[in-house]
Amino acid sequence: MTAPLSSAGPAASGAGDTDRTDRDRLPPVRFAFGLPTWKEITHLLLNLPVSLVGFIYVVTVLVTGTALTVTVVGLPLLASGLVGARLLGRLERKRARALLGVRIDEPSPLPLGRTTGWLNRFWLMLKDPVGWRAALYEFIRLPWGVLTFAVTVTSLFVLWPVLPFIARGLANVDRALVRGLLSPSDELERRIAELESDRGVVVDTAAADLRRIERDLHDGAQARLVNLAMGLGLAKEKLLEDPDAAAEMVAEAHGEVKLALQELRDLARGIHPAVLTDRGLDAALSSVSSRCTVPVKVTADLPARPAEAIEGIAYFTVSELLQNISKHSGARSASVDVWRSGDRLLIQVWDDGRGGASLEGGTGMRGLAERLDAVDGLFVVDSPQGGPTTVTAELPWRDRTAGSATGKAPGARR
Repeated sequence: MTAPLSSAGPAASGAGDTDRTDRDRLPPVRFAFGLPTWKEITHLLLNLPVSLVGFIYVVTVLVTGTALTVTVVGLPLLASGLVGARLLGRLERKRARALLGVRIDEPSPLPLGRTTGWLNRFWLMLKDPVGWRAALYEFIRLPWGVLTFAVTVTSLFVLWPVLPFIARGLANVDRALVRGLLSPSDELERRIAELESDRGVVVDTAAADLRRIERDLHDGAQARLVNLAMGLGLAKEKLLEDPDAAAEMVAEAHGEVKLALQELRDLARGIHPAVLTDRGLDAALSSVSSRCTVPVKVTADLPARPAEAIEGIAYFTVSELLQNISKHSGARSASVDVWRSGDRLLIQVWDDGRGGASLEGGTGMRGLAERLDAVDGLFVVDSPQGGPTTVTAELPWRDRTAGSATGKAPGARR
């Protein structure tokens, strides 16, 4: 029994030395503070030089311009100084975004290009609330910049253990100042920025639709009509010398006319279907659902017909969603529900397919979301992997004008 014990002794001793070495090994060197804390410290240290530049600018340009308003150069200097203050405010928002994580929407730019007359533009710059608040921000920041710089530098050497708490408290004051003075003026300001963005989406969508219509006309009906004109010209030349060949060519031209008419009907249906104009959204959705490769149940409960623009957007939204179901979903059944709730028109399209649809999956869904957002609508996709998929669209309800109303659209169920 003694031999095995003596033979195992060195191995056990080596293992013990290894464990002791592992326990004695120091941990790797790492920063004591996390990255967000170091960003806040950097922001506080930069407050002094940045606020000093801003204070000198405000005192030199704006105060001088205000003092010289009794002269000719005073008001122009003041107006240009407010434009410069806007630029300083933009730089401060970027600094706060990078170092403090403060996400603030950019104020809408001054509409100088849409303002006629130099006097109107001049007055627009003088009464700019964004410029005045940015100037106030730069003016009151110098004492705060001196305080934060002094406290942060002192804490780096003396109050190191509690520096993260001091930096967080000072940085929170900076966050409050940025939000209070450098945010867009009010809800109206943010609304203007949203409407400008939505207008760009509408313009781009209209241009894309116009290019599609031009391409369809050029490649389809126009080419057939050109061939038709050439065929009829040849038939006219052969009418006397070869009546049978001329009759055959006229018969071919007749067939081309039918195909061209069908292509024009399809194109008109893509622009605005006649059934939507004549019978309303319920009948139009029933018609488009009949062309879907999946059985679709349509339920429309509308007390009246909405405005033509809203009705058209609702129709094309459902039409494109049903096309996606036919092409990509692998579903066995689907449903479309349309109803009014207060001042909103609600649409819900459901299918029991494989799911996985998202706004990032392609341009189709994203295009629908942008089109609805341009008219203050909402577009929500709920499509987990494995299904089912539920797409909810919401549009503002606007009543149809008396001149365009073609009657009520009673609620119906199919």
